[in-house]
Amino acid sequence: MKIDFALILACTLLVGTSWGRGGGGGGGGVLPDGPCRSGFSESFYTVFIPQDLLHGQSILRDTLLAAERVKFEGCHVVDLLGFESSDPNYSVQPDGSVYAEKDVANLTEPVQFMVTARGRSLEAHIWETTVKLALAGHPSQIGEGGAFPRHHLLPRVISFPRRRNSPLSLRRQKRDWVIPPINVPENSRGPFPQMLVRIRSDKDRDTQIRYSITGAGADQPPTDVYNIDPVAGKMYVTRPLDREERASYHVKAHAVDMNGIQVESPIDLYIYVIDMNDNRPEFQNQVYNGSVAEGSKPGTPVMRVTAHDADDDTTTNGIIQYRILSETPHSAAHMFTINGDTGDIVTVAAGLDRERVPQYMLIVQATDMEGSQTIGLSNTATALITVRDINDNPPEMTSRTFSGEVQENSVNVVVANITVTDRDQPDTPNWRAVYKIVHGDPQGHFAINTNHVTNDGMVTVVKPVDFENNRSFMLTVVVFNPVELAKGIQSSPESTAGVSISVRDVNEPPYFPSNPTMIRFEEGVPAGTIITIFAARDPDILTRQRVRYSKLSDPANWLRINTSNGEITTLATLDRESPYVKNNIYEATFLAADDGRPSATGTGTLQIYLTDVNDNAPTLQPREAQVCERSRYGSRVNLTASDPDADQSAGPFNFELPPYPPSVRRNWTIAQFNGPLRGYYVQLRLKLHYLQAGMYSVPVLVTDSGNPPMSNRSMLRVKVCPCDVDGYCTAVGAVAAAGLGTGAIIAILICIIILLSMVLLFVVWMKRREKERQTKPLLIDPEDDVRDNILKYDEEGGGEEDQDYDLSQLQQPESLDHIMAKPVGVRRVDERPVIAESQYPARSTLPHPGDIGDFINDGLRAADNDPTAPPYDSLLVFDYEGSGSTAGSVSSLDTSSSDDQDYDYLNDWGPRFKKLADLYAGGEED
Repeated sequence: MKIDFALILACTLLVGTSWGRGGGGGGGGVLPDGPCRSGFSESFYTVFIPQDLLHGQSILRDTLLAAERVKFEGCHVVDLLGFESSDPNYSVQPDGSVYAEKDVANLTEPVQFMVTARGRSLEAHIWETTVKLALAGHPSQIGEGGAFPRHHLLPRVISFPRRRNSPLSLRRQKRDWVIPPINVPENSRGPFPQMLVRIRSDKDRDTQIRYSITGAGADQPPTDVYNIDPVAGKMYVTRPLDREERASYHVKAHAVDMNGIQVESPIDLYIYVIDMNDNRPEFQNQVYNGSVAEGSKPGTPVMRVTAHDADDDTTTNGIIQYRILSETPHSAAHMFTINGDTGDIVTVAAGLDRERVPQYMLIVQATDMEGSQTIGLSNTATALITVRDINDNPPEMTSRTFSGEVQENSVNVVVANITVTDRDQPDTPNWRAVYKIVHGDPQGHFAINTNHVTNDGMVTVVKPVDFENNRSFMLTVVVFNPVELAKGIQSSPESTAGVSISVRDVNEPPYFPSNPTMIRFEEGVPAGTIITIFAARDPDILTRQRVRYSKLSDPANWLRINTSNGEITTLATLDRESPYVKNNIYEATFLAADDGRPSATGTGTLQIYLTDVNDNAPTLQPREAQVCERSRYGSRVNLTASDPDADQSAGPFNFELPPYPPSVRRNWTIAQFNGPLRGYYVQLRLKLHYLQAGMYSVPVLVTDSGNPPMSNRSMLRVKVCPCDVDGYCTAVGAVAAAGLGTGAIIAILICIIILLSMVLLFVVWMKRREKERQTKPLLIDPEDDVRDNILKYDEEGGGEEDQDYDLSQLQQPESLDHIMAKPVGVRRVDERPVIAESQYPARSTLPHPGDIGDFINDGLRAADNDPTAPPYDSLLVFDYEGSGSTAGSVSSLDTSSSDDQDYDYLNDWGPRFKKLADLYAGGEED
């Protein structure tokens, strides 16, 4: 393309640093909270040059011509921004002004080139826009109604630039021709394919050219979005585009000859999808939850709601505005407002009161197209705002006075209930009540606990009250919260009420003023002595009641109490040494019961401290001893004494031998111990060198240290025996010392011999009896013979015929086929194994009296040696012996033939067959 005119053009590119939304030229208002994106405000600018400016004029180079401004917006100050022009005929100065590099005479065809903005650093971002110069009134630039459209119309023909190889040009030429972006609206309805532009090369006049495109949307994913007629060079879009799926495409157009040789350098085609408002704003949540403290001042932040619009947010299609559609509950003044740009909800009025309105519900709307209600798309969400509680309501008593009743002597029971109201949120410190008694209970009989469920105050008795001392109480109670009231609340933080508590009288049991009561007496107090008056008092002093006394515990039965006045008299002599006296104290327990309704009973314990008197003589310890008959073996015995009296009436003791009989002092002597044992231990020693072995009684006289002293004559039994060299009594000596004479010893030996002889005879008799039993021909003892004894088997029926028994099982089976057919190892416990059986002896049909025993013995031995016999109790099958009853015959002796057979030979078989002989031979019964 040839340019044969010169034009001086000046377009100032303003670099903006304001924080606002971009638009066409002009200042526009600044929105401090709106989204900001750096870049040119428009992707395509058109500058119209009046025709009279070119007509008949020669415009000098470097002259500023027009003042149409193209804005660049930056979200921060861009340091040393640089601008570049893709057309070498036009340059861009650092201040953004565009100049023509040579003179131009006319502008018959529009001229367009690309302006690039970039920072000085290597990593700086790059922004691009297209500037088009056109003659004012050019037919191709006039839209409907004579207005130039806002978006650039697609050029009908795009020609490949010529290569310029001017040797006189000293300026570097980046490119001869820049194709402006091709803008395609999204969601186009077609028809498809829809032509976008025509690609043409100047060389198509000389040779046939083939056109093609490459890049995203052509031969790269997404494929088949664009195609081109290889002959005509017409480029088409094949389907509707979606900007939200892909906002731009970059393809290259190629021109080759029929041989595939490139005839033109590829040109870049940028296709931008023009955004349409086809997406509604979408909230991140359908329900937003927020909270604000009650009593908050206007302007307090509450929460933020956020919506997103998939449309281009640099255009009005994606610019969202928020507003509140409704506020529930409805009130005269709205309590909240929302920032239309950011979605921040804040309080707009005072008066938030949780007790009046605990929660607000806002319906928030987000609308694109800068909030236009006519052409914008909208969506809604719900904002739930909870009013947080503060302690702005103190607890208040529901009544100025409360009353209750308590039974005297009760403890840990609730006697009154105090109710309060608190409008703050339940189960929080702002609501919980704390009670305190400030007056009327100086001795601390009552306490107030808080019921954590109802918040009531429970007046509880913690110390028993006495009706006779206090018939009623008037308590002053205050209630307050455990946390302080919020600032600015003029109410008092606590509430006061009076609690009247009346005490109900009950019949109290009598009591003993001193319990237990101890008195002191000397032991030996005789029976019938009045020792004290053990009286009780009745605490019910306002009621006249009589008290009756009785005995509850008197272990030794020494005491008696007067039922009317509590006078205690002895029934027996009091003895300190009694086992019922512990540590000198005897205890008895008495009851005191009044005649009230119901009667009440009190218990008292009387302790009698018994002082000791010397009323027990000492006794000698031990009472038996053993010494050697010769004094050289150390024949001596250690003696002591015991006295149940107290120590001052007991030891030390005096031990001595009486003068009579004289043999005592002649044979024995008492030696005293020295040191701390003196008076408590002595030694009885053998005075002679030798004393005949035997049992001796040695009297010893023991006297205590009481006042007056008491003596006791004790008899000590001493065994004198021969001893070995170690001083121990020998066995013979021990027997002799026990007092057994020679005759007694001989008698004992004779008895032992007789006892051994009897044992020997019994053993011999048992062996002989066992031998006789082994030599007898029969198997059982005559006493155990079942043939002459009646055996009871608990048979309660009518006999064999009355029983449902299969007695055929007792018979020998005629065939063993059913047993032979069974598998190996599987058979009943009462079945014989099918193996070779032992041969049992055969007997004749008519038995001979002499061989019956031999036959039985032979059969027994054969059975014991039979390997087929089971090793356990089971049915043993013998021989089938005829018919008749179901069981058959069990004997070869048939009673029906008794008349034909002589049984006298049974008498020859011995006493065991005597019973049969008597029955069958005509003998008499024994």
